[in-house]
Amino acid sequence: MTRSKRFALSLPRATAITLALSAFVGLAFAQPGNFPITPQQRSTAQKVAQDGIPLSELSATAPDQYTVKSGDTLWDISKLYLTSPWRWPELWGMNLDQIRNPHLIYPGQMLFLDKSNGRARLRVGEPVGAGGRLSPRVRSGDLLRDGIPSISLAQIEPFLNEAVVFENHELDNSPRIVSAQDGRVLLSRGDLAYVRGNLDNNRSFRVFREPAPLVDPTTREVLGYEGVFLGTAEYLRKGESVSPLTKRDEIIPDTFTISSVRQEIRAGDRLSPTPGREFINFVPHAPSGDMTGQIIAVYGEALNAGQNQIVSLNRGSRDGMERGHVLALWRNGNYIIDTTDPKRPTIKLPDERHGSLFVFKVFNRVSYALILNVKEPVGKGDRFTQP
Repeated sequence: MTRSKRFALSLPRATAITLALSAFVGLAFAQPGNFPITPQQRSTAQKVAQDGIPLSELSATAPDQYTVKSGDTLWDISKLYLTSPWRWPELWGMNLDQIRNPHLIYPGQMLFLDKSNGRARLRVGEPVGAGGRLSPRVRSGDLLRDGIPSISLAQIEPFLNEAVVFENHELDNSPRIVSAQDGRVLLSRGDLAYVRGNLDNNRSFRVFREPAPLVDPTTREVLGYEGVFLGTAEYLRKGESVSPLTKRDEIIPDTFTISSVRQEIRAGDRLSPTPGREFINFVPHAPSGDMTGQIIAVYGEALNAGQNQIVSLNRGSRDGMERGHVLALWRNGNYIIDTTDPKRPTIKLPDERHGSLFVFKVFNRVSYALILNVKEPVGKGDRFTQP
């Protein structure tokens, strides 16, 4: 059996293996074998493997048992059980004996809510007979295909390489498209593009247009420059310094093939190397301290955003922002005239929380987040805080 295969053993309830949602992450880019576990995750696992959470933290409609379905995410399941789903490490323990290669939850498995001694824990197993006892069972599956992810990666995967913030004007010195095949103005997938510039032995590139400044809505500070992603290009052959036909010294550009197109590509657009794939440790969690800020812009050309759309935030790693942070979205209360007061003063209505964000990409001064849920359209200047 290959390393991408795994076994999960469900034990009797007294010794049931508990699973940490905080470790079940990064399926889209994970490699089979050992998975990184942070010291914080290990510490949380050791503590909550015994503790669980207070019953008061459970959702009023938390089911006693739930069968995992295809298409579920760990976030979806946590919402069934918790009033604050980002606190899932407090509900789930971890199989500490297998911490280097954590077990995953698979469609078809059954989750049991264990409520005892004023605490709640989730356990995984299969019921047999009366009494809800768990039966030992070996399950084989493909690690990268079968296990459910922490959140739905479909919404964010395209942006992992597309949403890029440049600190300064790095693209000014990047390789550039100087011409298209046969004098075409616009390039499509499969077309040849002629490129000049230092490739640094790279072969796969993203294509960008002139970056747009990301400006803090309050301070007006330029926090970075968002590359306008156009598509991808692959190196085909090197340009020659001597023409093979005329035998004269010539400037002959390198040749690329346009491999994908998101927006129109033309001469003058810049190339940036495609980064290597890495283990993406998406562990949804709340910031450890205060975290407040504003939305810079909706990604793309839209003015407002809704659920499952991407926004840029005016906080980055320098501010303590981390990949996986869950944030609360707020709607500013309107100013109104109190017509019930003879003096008719202007008053401000309370700010209202109306959604949540999931941070999936962090730069120095800027982050990108997925809107997990929202009641009203989200736009530039809207505020966020820790949940």
